[in-house]
This record gives sequence, structure tokens and C-alpha cells, in this order.
Amino acid sequence: MTQPTDSRRESLLAAALTAAESGWHVFPLRPGAKLPALHGERTCTGTGPCTSGHRKWEQRATTDPDRIRATWSHGPFNVGIATGPSGLLVVDLDTPEHKGSSDAPDGAATFRALCERAGHAVPDTYRVRTTSGGTHLYFTTPPGIRMTNTQGTVADSVDTRGWGGYVVAAGSTTPAGAYEPLRGPETVRLPSWLQSVLQPAPKAATVPSTAVAGQSSRYADIALAAETRNVAAAQVGEREAKLFRAARALGRFVAWGDLPRHVVEQALQAVGEATGLSASECRSTLRSALDWSIAHNQSSRRTA
Repeated sequence: MTQPTDSRRESLLAAALTAAESGWHVFPLRPGAKLPALHGERTCTGTGPCTSGHRKWEQRATTDPDRIRATWSHGPFNVGIATGPSGLLVVDLDTPEHKGSSDAPDGAATFRALCERAGHAVPDTYRVRTTSGGTHLYFTTPPGIRMTNTQGTVADSVDTRGWGGYVVAAGSTTPAGAYEPLRGPETVRLPSWLQSVLQPAPKAATVPSTAVAGQSSRYADIALAAETRNVAAAQVGEREAKLFRAARALGRFVAWGDLPRHVVEQALQAVGEATGLSASECRSTLRSALDWSIAHNQSSRRTA
């Protein structure tokens, strides 16, 4: 009667060790579930690994094979991967059913459209099918970059897991099914355009002072929000003109290094399409307006 449980425990142990071999920090989840199996702060006894203070699952996640074998010897725990310590950023593409509504956007379709808008194919990286039918895309983060969790920042039904988050590893199972790997072991680096969406690039070192840099950043953010609202409020017959003026106005911030061009393009492309303009109309208008504004403002700064 114990053989199936032992077999399942060995299978999950193998999944934990495989993840650890990739440099991913693992910790136990409750058998057949997605919640951590480790004790919480309220029930912490202050002993063992918590002698010097309570250690949460992210702090206790490990790549040490001996610790992993010792943990999984106690039961068929599902496998959690602490994304932050593992140097991972995992993009979670949800399904409408997972959001509780058939009208909710499909995360995979939304992310694919976002990639196309950015001028790139969907990255070919290690991925896992979740029990809800969604997909986890695994990316390595650049050294020294600390990515945190997001929800809806990239797009509807597209969340991310970084520091402070975890994902359920392939090989784990719940009553709804199994987490299945869909592609080989190679995990590619987080695309720079996606990193900029999640974490705006730092300002150039040539900015005169931190006070001016902070002020410039605030002005740029305020301008982006204001111009986006202006386009959103455009009436029929003035939509393209307002989109053009917004791109010209924001182009100077791109030229000065206060806003990445793709951030401006993505924001205005999205709001332009929302007003009823076609994707091709938006792209053409934005390209010409931004090209002119960036060139004009760069030359103005050089001759100033």
C-alpha cells in the first residue's frame, strides 16, 4: 500500500534535484497542493534553521542536494522554485478560466500580441504548462538586477514572479493535474525590451545631478500619462492628429534619455488602437512623429 506513495516521493525528489541542478532554489510545497509546506512566522519555534530568527520559504530555498534529499525523505512534497534567489523571472500566462471569466483575456494571446508590437517573436525559452492550462515562461535575469512580482503590469492576464515570488516546478501534481515541461532545459535571458516594461532603465550618467535627474524623470512620467489621456479622449476625426502631437511631444523625452522609445511607442500604440485607429495607422504615425521629434531635439541639445 505504501509503494505508490514512495514512488511518488522519489519522482518529486528527482524533480527537486533536477531543478537544483539548474541552479534553481527549491523548497517543499504541501503534497498535492501549491502552498509552502514550511511553518509560518506565528508557529515558528525559533529552533533549527530559525535559531537566529524566523526564516521564510524564500530564505530556506536551497540548491543543496543533501538538504533536498533530507526534506523529501519525509514525504511526497510538491516542488516550489523561489524565483528571486534562483535568478529567474517567470512570466505567468493565465487562461480566461483561471481568471474566473470566459470573457477575460487569454494571457498567451495577449503576450504574443505584445511581443509582435515590440517587434519580436515570443521568446523561445524553457516553459511549463500549469494545471489550469496556462503557461510559465522561464527567463534568467541580468546580473545585479532585482526583479519583483508584478500583476497586470505587462498586460492583462500576464503576471510575473521574481523576488518575493515562487512557481510550482514541473513534475509537481495537484488534483487538477500535473505541471508539465513543454520545452527543453535551456532558459534564455530576459529580453531587454520586456525588462524595460517591468523595470524602467536607469537614466544616463551624464545627467547633471540626482536632483535634476529625479525631477526630469517625474516630468517625463507626468507627460507620458497626460499625453496618453489626451489621445484616449480624442473624438472621431481628431484621433490621428492627437496621436501625432502626443508622439512629437514625448519624443523630446526620448531624445533626452528620460523615456525609452519603446515605452512611449507601446503606450501610444495601445491607446491609439483603443480609440479605433488600426495598428498599422498607429505604427506609421508614431514612427514618423517620433523620428522627427528625436532628431530635432537631439540636434537642438547639441547646438544649445
